[in-house]
This record gives sequence, structure tokens and C-alpha cells, in this order.
Amino acid sequence: MTRTIEQVVPVTFTYPVHFTQGLFDPARPLLRDTLGHAKVLCVIDDGVLAAWPELPTQISAYFAASPQLTLVAAPLSVPGGERCKRDPGHVEAVQAAINAHGIDRHAYVMAVGGGAVLDMVGYAAATAHRGVRLIRVPTTVLSQNDSAVGVKNSVNAFGKKNWLGTFAPPYAVLNDRDFLTTLEDRDWLGGLSEAVKVALLKDAAFFEWLEANAEALAARDLAAMEYAVYRCAELHLAHIATGGDPFEQGSSRPLDFGHWAAHKLESLSGYELRHGEAVAVGIALDCTYAALSGLLPEADWRRVMNVLLTLGLDVSVPELGTDRQDAADPASVLSGLNEFREHLGGQLTIALLTGIGRPVDVHEMNHDTLRRAVAVLNDVHARTPTGGALCLPTPTPAC
Repeated sequence: MTRTIEQVVPVTFTYPVHFTQGLFDPARPLLRDTLGHAKVLCVIDDGVLAAWPELPTQISAYFAASPQLTLVAAPLSVPGGERCKRDPGHVEAVQAAINAHGIDRHAYVMAVGGGAVLDMVGYAAATAHRGVRLIRVPTTVLSQNDSAVGVKNSVNAFGKKNWLGTFAPPYAVLNDRDFLTTLEDRDWLGGLSEAVKVALLKDAAFFEWLEANAEALAARDLAAMEYAVYRCAELHLAHIATGGDPFEQGSSRPLDFGHWAAHKLESLSGYELRHGEAVAVGIALDCTYAALSGLLPEADWRRVMNVLLTLGLDVSVPELGTDRQDAADPASVLSGLNEFREHLGGQLTIALLTGIGRPVDVHEMNHDTLRRAVAVLNDVHARTPTGGALCLPTPTPAC
């Protein structure tokens, strides 16, 4: 006889995403109100420290002015960018600090930095005591508008991006717009690719706003960037809450539009290519593929390409290669399709566009059409400095 108990464990996660400035000004109560009475271990991206050398002193002063809070040690510095996700020693260093300073499930790890550092520290926190509370303080456009507001943490392994990771929502996300003012152009511009991505998938009106404000964003208009970051984060959070698969148990991951190629391009570049830059190329590749396949109207393809180019984002990079590629070659971007399928498991599922704000899932991509798309992007990239009309290989009268 077989006896079965069917167990259901409902779990609801709630966490705030705040948008503020002057987070570590002792006169501002947001951090105190978020943490309550607790011990805190602070971990800071060394790139942030280079731009804000006074930050450790500011953080110490904030805690000194907040008797209900205990900063257990001077902030721990870790390498910024993908460096921190490629070396397991950095995870071990954070876990060792959690252990040494008695950070338990009622204390906090506060990570201050870009998306890669937040990923790595989040992974360390999620695997210590089966999960200690994480406060994310993202400092880049990409982390404030996308990666920091979600429920994932990860590090790289076996030459693959995000191969090790957890689903562990943060306790809170604190976006301080002041950190954006010192970003170099690559990080200011690159993070906008995620705004383009989610607009193309979810909100045609937001894409129109990006079109209208692309020049201002490229010129580092802070007010425009504040809105772009907020709306992008809002759309990502709405999908996580209502998309039906926040922990990616299925084979579809629509918010990774353009990412199958992006992850491969990052790997091929030895992670010299930054995530946002790679996503821009991935979006351009998938949109060009969709246009060549007859899914996406050419007029919409031109709009996407023009926004990316006006934002100062490249639509082709050397790692994209040429139109002579073999998907079985690990040095080919086409091999990223199978790596993407393996990462999700199950059937390959790629989001493409049939129009602005109109995504569709496909389960295969024609390699010959992808090679043609690569050739188109290489040609567009070569002609970008001199301008000229954007055209697919079969020109329309508008070209």
C-alpha cells in the first residue's frame, strides 16, 4: 500500500525598493528605519571606493550617530565587476567575515556596489546560515534599474556566467541616485540597455519616452536618468510579482531578452565586455534576426537600432564574430544558444519581438538567419561613424 502526504508550503516575500539620495547622511533616517536595531557587516565594491574614497568614513559616522545600530567592523572591500564573481575566494572572504562577526539571521549584510558585487555578496549571504538578511545598495545604472531589484544571486563557474546561485530576495534595496553621478560613461550608458530591453517587452510608451530622451540620457541628464531607472525597476518588479515564475521553474525567461548572446559575448571577451554593453548587442542581434525572419516590421527594427545607437551603445563587437560560424564551436556566439538552454533546462525558449511591446516565445532559431543578422550588425557598426540610413539586406523604399 502506498500512502502519500501532499505538502503545500506557501511563501510570500515582501521587500521595499527605495529611491533616495544622501543615504549615508546621518540626518537622513531611511537606513536607520530600514535596519531597526541590528548588527551590520558592510561590504563595498572597490570601484565605488575609488570614486568615493570618503565612503567608509561616512558609513562609520552614520553608525556612530545611530546607537541602535552596530557596524561590526570596518567595511570589507572586494573587487568590482566580474572579477569578484570568477574567484571563489571572494565568496569565502565574505562568508568568513559573516562567521567571524556573528552575523546571524537577525543581523544584516549590507552590500554597496555594482551588480556583480551584489550578486557575489548576495550568494555568500544566502548560503551562510541558510540565508542571512541582505541589504542591497546598488551604485550603477544597471544594478539600480535591474539586477539589484530582483531575487537572484550568483557567481560564475566552469567558464559560464551565473552557473552557481540562489533565489533569495533581499531584505531591502536602497537606490541612492548620488552614486550615479560619478559613473564613467561605459557604466552610465551600458545600464540603459536593460531599460530598452524591458520597454521593448513590456511598455511601448516607455520605449517612446526612451526614443524622445535618448540624446538627453546620452548627455548625462540626471533627471532623465532618474526616471529611466525608476520606470525600468518598476517594470522588472511588476514582472517578478505577476509573471507567474519568479524562481524560474519553467523554461521561459522573458526578461532575459537578448541575454542568450549577451552572456556568451561576455564570456568570449574574458568579461572585458560589460553586461549592459553585451545586452545591447544581444538585443540588436535578436531584433535583427526577428526582422530578417519576418516577425518584426523593418520600421520597428530601425527604431530599436536608432535608440541603441543614439544612446551610444555598440550594436556589434569583435566577439560577435563574422557570418561564418559553427554552433558546435565554443568560440562562436551561436554556441550560446545551447548554453542558454542548459542554464534554464527543458526546451529552448527565446523571447523575440513581433512589434514594440509585443514579445513572442520561439523554441528554435535558424542558424543561417542568425549568421545573416551578424553580418547586418557588423555592417551597421562599420557605417555608424559616417551615418546613413539603416537598412536590412532587402531594402524598403524608406531606405
